[in-house]
Amino acid sequence: MGFQQGLSGLNVSSKNLDVIGNNVANAQTVGFKGSRGEFADIYAATFGTAANVAGIGAKVTNIAQQFAQGNLTTTNNPLDIAISGNGFFRMQDTTGSISYTRNGQFQLNKDGYIVNNGQYLTGWPVDQSSGLVLAGSNPLPIQLQFSNIGAQETGGSGVSGAGLDLGVNLNAQDKVINDVSNANPGPAFSYTDPTTYNYSTSATVYDSLGVAHTQTMYFRKQDPGATVPGPGAVNTWDVYYSVDGKPVNLDGTLADPTGVPPVPLNALVGTLSFDGNGRYVDYTSNIAAAPVAPELPISANAGDDWLYVQTGALNNGSNGLSFQLYFDKSTQFGSPYNVNSLAQDGYTDGILTGISVSKEGVVQGRYSNGETRDVAQVVLSTFTNPQGLQPVGDNRWVESYSSGQPLVNAPGTGSTGLLQSATLEDANVDLTSELVNLITAQRNYQANAQTIKAQDTIMQTLINIR
Repeated sequence: MGFQQGLSGLNVSSKNLDVIGNNVANAQTVGFKGSRGEFADIYAATFGTAANVAGIGAKVTNIAQQFAQGNLTTTNNPLDIAISGNGFFRMQDTTGSISYTRNGQFQLNKDGYIVNNGQYLTGWPVDQSSGLVLAGSNPLPIQLQFSNIGAQETGGSGVSGAGLDLGVNLNAQDKVINDVSNANPGPAFSYTDPTTYNYSTSATVYDSLGVAHTQTMYFRKQDPGATVPGPGAVNTWDVYYSVDGKPVNLDGTLADPTGVPPVPLNALVGTLSFDGNGRYVDYTSNIAAAPVAPELPISANAGDDWLYVQTGALNNGSNGLSFQLYFDKSTQFGSPYNVNSLAQDGYTDGILTGISVSKEGVVQGRYSNGETRDVAQVVLSTFTNPQGLQPVGDNRWVESYSSGQPLVNAPGTGSTGLLQSATLEDANVDLTSELVNLITAQRNYQANAQTIKAQDTIMQTLINIR
């Protein structure tokens, strides 16, 4: 027995107490991962056999981090985000340095960035023109726009199907009002007389300034025996239009709805046709092919399915209205009239009012105009050996040679877990186990101190021999 063994035992016991104490101190730290001390014995270099070689103590070989999942606790903050499964949030500081964390206590700073302890959360940006996530690109700090997002006129999104899309069922059993096949064509259509049309429905559309306008469509059934456009079409309906209560003319002007006659001779009139099975066949109108808004030019062939209001006709300084109409979801069955779908792509100006994060990491802003906009997708990083990550404090780690290079994926892909918004991951420290370990480590320290005391007694005996 020597002082060397007892001293080394005190050192490793002290280090073990440090590790346990650090675990206990961080039991309430969000995203904290506990550690354990790992130790090994020490033997002096010798050619002796194992039977007659005594060890010279113990040493610390590693402080191993334990990356087991912590419990999840719900909160009321949508920017509290927990990872359920593997992976780390990828963080970036103002210098571009990258670190990783499991602490999901995020906030928005004054510039709209999602941050944690001064570090920026990174993700793949969203292309605002197409709305697609630029997956695989270089992750960038995620920023939301606090300022006004601006208005978009109906038909101005530039994507396929932009404009007004209306799906209605027009009752096939309704009476014919426009009987064009005989000498009694029926009452003249009037915007102000509901007896001159079968149905009407309205939609909100937006001009280039984001000003809302009420567009009303009036459906008037024609004689089924009339000659109608479109192959296979046997049933047709006239469609008249008004904007803010004023009839729309085919040249894009607006008329007085109370004028005489009630319907101007150049009123915009469309023809909606269906086949014998009640399915949509075609829509055409008498709209003038020109002029149109410069930003949305239409040709003579494509012009008959547009609604156009001239610049200045709305008298508000906007570019008027110019967008395509879609009726392909409409039907004519023998069931009551109803509106099945109504969609348009315009909106007024708005500011950010809320934020949400999906389980796949898509960050979405909600705006005061009712619009939602995907901003970015949070990325998660995984490592071949996460225990090789180098802790740097503030619940963060950095890449090291032992950890290997990070693998960056979207949540739920590869080996990464999913995200849970309004949730935090607790420390994975089991206080009961740690307190038991603390008692054991304390006894080990006392035992090693006892070996030094015993060696001191033996040395004292030897010194006192005469």
